[in-house]
Amino acid sequence: MPEDLHRHATLVDQHEPPRPKTVRARHAASLLVWREAGEATEILMGMRGSRHRFMPNRLVYPGGAVDRADLSAPFATGLSRRTEAALHRNANAKLAHGLGIAAARELREETGLSLGTPPALDGLDYLARAVTPTDSPIRFNARFFCVHASRVTGTLGGDGELDNLRFYDMREALALDLAMPTRRMLEQLRGWLAMSEAERDERTHVRVLKDRGWKME
Repeated sequence: MPEDLHRHATLVDQHEPPRPKTVRARHAASLLVWREAGEATEILMGMRGSRHRFMPNRLVYPGGAVDRADLSAPFATGLSRRTEAALHRNANAKLAHGLGIAAARELREETGLSLGTPPALDGLDYLARAVTPTDSPIRFNARFFCVHASRVTGTLGGDGELDNLRFYDMREALALDLAMPTRRMLEQLRGWLAMSEAERDERTHVRVLKDRGWKME
């Protein structure tokens, strides 16, 4: 390479901004509590406050990161066979248990509703997984579960992290300005509800929302 071209290339390299470091995605769990209301289906959701670093001012499902204690926390009943099998495609047995516990814990903390003490996890069904894009400063590898409202007890309240906490008609929620992952999981729930129990048992793949598009695992 001629000397002047080499000097130019060196100067360009020196002025290139450093590439941002990719943040590791934390394991997390969210729970869609649903119930029938006449011919409609309602989902428990709440609004995250403006001070939250992740998804402020967004309508979301109760959920959060898996804590270390969740991995070995006690339970009344374990995950169902089909939920456990689906989780094991991307999580070992210890993490699968921790994800179920985290979903139950976050439900209790954020909404005041409970799956029991210790929680009964056998009513949880695994809908799908979503991984925050790599260019985000806060990232989660989140598993989304659903459970029928008949499996929970308590009075809506929680720790105040979610405002406007109530059951939203699915059609009402889909008409709102939802974050893309929230909308996609609501659509996944709608498809899951249309399945028979046999079809749910026969599911061989779970959808993963990654790099802003669906993949299968």
